[in-house]
Amino acid sequence: MTRRSRPAPPPTDTARRAPAGVPALDLLHSAARAALSKKARTPVALDLRELSGVCDYFFICSGSSEVQVKAIAEAVEEGLKEKGVRPWHIEGFESRRWVLLDYVEVVVHVFHEKTREYYMLDRLWGDARSLDLGLERAD
Repeated sequence: MTRRSRPAPPPTDTARRAPAGVPALDLLHSAARAALSKKARTPVALDLRELSGVCDYFFICSGSSEVQVKAIAEAVEEGLKEKGVRPWHIEGFESRRWVLLDYVEVVVHVFHEKTREYYMLDRLWGDARSLDLGLERAD
């Protein structure tokens, strides 16, 4: 009879944090630049620090097709990986209608345009302050 090891305990907040020296605002800017490099549409950055304990920032953007949604999400993941940061959790890559990349302090939402219209996440978090990231759209 083989002995099974016990599963690892869930990560604590400190275990989930981004590496030291990578501030959340820098992660947000990097995610936005990566998304815009794949022509993400209607990018919005929300500051949630004064609202909920969910995270510090949301970055929300859209793609016009499932292929573009996947490309945007992959670009964000790769761009942040180059900074030594990996997502704590990812959802939605299979369906490509709403991909969520959770970096603990920053959560990136990449929507298909129709899915974004349906869920209206921007309005749901309407109390959050919008941030101007000062990035030009990559056309």
